[in-house]
Amino acid sequence: MMKQMIYFDNAATSFPKAPGVAEAMSAFLANEAANPGRAGHRMAVAAEKMLDDVRLKLTRFIRGADPQRLIFAMNCTDAINMAIKGFIAPRAKADNTHVITTVLEHNSVSRPLQAMADAGRISLSRIPADERGFIDPEAIEKAIRPTTRLIVLTHASNVLGTIQDAAAVGRIAREHDVLFMLDAAQTIGTVPIDVEAMHIDLLAFPGHKSLLGPTGTGGLYVGQRVPAPAEGEGEGLRPWREGGTGGDSSTPVQPALFPYFLEGGTPNTVGVAGLGAGVDYVAAHDPERTLEHEQRMIGRVIERFADDRRFRLYGARDAKRQVGTVSINLLDFEPSDVGSILDDSFDTAVRPGLHCAPYAHRHLGTFPAGTVRISPGPFNTEQELDTLLDALDQIAS
Repeated sequence: MMKQMIYFDNAATSFPKAPGVAEAMSAFLANEAANPGRAGHRMAVAAEKMLDDVRLKLTRFIRGADPQRLIFAMNCTDAINMAIKGFIAPRAKADNTHVITTVLEHNSVSRPLQAMADAGRISLSRIPADERGFIDPEAIEKAIRPTTRLIVLTHASNVLGTIQDAAAVGRIAREHDVLFMLDAAQTIGTVPIDVEAMHIDLLAFPGHKSLLGPTGTGGLYVGQRVPAPAEGEGEGLRPWREGGTGGDSSTPVQPALFPYFLEGGTPNTVGVAGLGAGVDYVAAHDPERTLEHEQRMIGRVIERFADDRRFRLYGARDAKRQVGTVSINLLDFEPSDVGSILDDSFDTAVRPGLHCAPYAHRHLGTFPAGTVRISPGPFNTEQELDTLLDALDQIAS
């Protein structure tokens, strides 16, 4: 049996999951695990109702207006691809389709956009961060052109934890009639999100991080300003995948009706059942208090090592402006070696490397080795943090 580790890798996925998640998944598998269908036998109808119930919970959680525009996805990467590849027309050209993003983005954003730029389908601007790890909204506004169609921003860097001013970017996008997509991979579940007030047109998020649900879950919220489903080369979203919908089987192409337009194929019903339990737990336990707990922990990391010349800290060094994530390096140690020593000798899990964000590490000067990322979660204790801090001190010594 594997020994229980001290887990500080919640930016990758939360562990442990919320109480009730495993039980909800087990109960669904035991009692209702049919393929959902709006007009079928009672198990199929029950499965469809469960999906709709969780869809409504998530829409309310982000203060959305229409639960039918809450699309279930395999993860945040799936949701991001669904949005970018659904919105940018297959025959778009760089001279009339400009996209703005930043150096802080995860490869889930960077790779599809770069592939489109390499293919000549878009022109792409990457806005740099300042030395503390923040994007200036005015720099985004200055980059807008007459051909700008989309702005894509991470809500918080998965390397530095720095929380970006998404509401300001949303206002700018709205003023210039540009669609705004927010990657909430590191924030949903702790940092408040109001898609209407923040002018978010497309919100991509995972279910398995701060929502404390199982892996293989996530979603995309499609705001009212996003053009309706389109066929061919016209304006509007196109389906990322096509297939069955559990309802309309007669049309020759994917039915142009949310959410089924973007949910082709059998959904991860058992995962969504677990996600619903995770959302219930998170909502009942005050996300802002969870954020304060995680900020207090990374604040202790910053305080402990900020003036220690054996260590280098990256980013804001201000826990109040970060989610529960901080990146450090130890002098004369490769990040991968630090991770291995913590794992092998101290039974402690962190995440060394590039964290799927190579542009961020190039910006920081930490490419190609990366950093040691420490990301506490809601269930980490002060005693566990003491163990990690003492272990890092021993390694550095």
